[in-house]
Amino acid sequence: MRAARVTTLDGPRSVVVETDVAEPALAPGHVLVDVHEAGVNFPDVLMTKGLYQMRPELPFVPGSECAGVVREAAPGSDFRPGDRVAAFPVLGAFAETVSVPEAMVFPLPDAVSFEAGAALPMNYLTVQFALDRRARLERGEVVLVHGAAGGVGTAAIQVARAMDARVIAVVSSADKIETARAAGAHHVVMAEGFLAAAKELTDGRGVDVVVDPVGGDRFTDSLRSLAPEGRLLVIGFTAGQIPEVKVNRLLLGNLSVVGVGWGAFWQHRPDYLRSQWEALLPLLERGLLDPLIGSRHPLDDVAGALAEIDERRARGKVTLTIRSA
Repeated sequence: MRAARVTTLDGPRSVVVETDVAEPALAPGHVLVDVHEAGVNFPDVLMTKGLYQMRPELPFVPGSECAGVVREAAPGSDFRPGDRVAAFPVLGAFAETVSVPEAMVFPLPDAVSFEAGAALPMNYLTVQFALDRRARLERGEVVLVHGAAGGVGTAAIQVARAMDARVIAVVSSADKIETARAAGAHHVVMAEGFLAAAKELTDGRGVDVVVDPVGGDRFTDSLRSLAPEGRLLVIGFTAGQIPEVKVNRLLLGNLSVVGVGWGAFWQHRPDYLRSQWEALLPLLERGLLDPLIGSRHPLDDVAGALAEIDERRARGKVTLTIRSA
């Protein structure tokens, strides 16, 4: 089969597409999925450089999420050949066929396209975990989202809105404003000066929750932007710098810095993924969640897709088209 493979840890541009990769065999408790579309994420970029916490043995097929059609399922499975699904294989999605543990395969409504389905597992399940379980977001609260034009950011905007929160989106350049608006943000502000803007938009009170997949030098002002009992969700560090916090700031404002280790959480309770999907399904069916696809690349341009994220040029979700519908 055709698949993208990482053969050296030299970054996105070193990923190659090969035509003679062995197809996976069906294993007990697994589902074989013929991939139509795959989602591209920042951890995929890190893995091409050997910088992610998971370091597969070379060579390996990257790609953590996809959407497609069931080819084959183990006996007793809830899935049948021909079922439309989204899936979270963790590795192997940048290929024509992937084997996925059944707990990480999700029914995809007919009204949801494969490209939208491929954009859902990583980002939407992460932010659902972040906002619902870790932040305990309540209706009417104000959520500030950093990196609001990227895949995690646009997902956070939509999930927060679906939970009846008011959303302030933060973007790093003017050309990203429209992306955040299209995702559904109530307000869009620039990264430079976001603290003053957030205070003004909340009449000086501050925001209840900050969603931060960026890290870096915004961290201190993110804490300052919080209202009393506010929560800052640490999701990632796309800026490259891991910030530090002076805990006296937390004490004075009764603030919380909350880690969002979605992967570490579900690894010990894989059934949690299916419960998350069931929580998102009604929102999908009502049209409240509609992944914003920024760019689609053919499999042959996998290096370009990864570089788009690595160079922080992504607007919305980046996907790979593996095969036509």
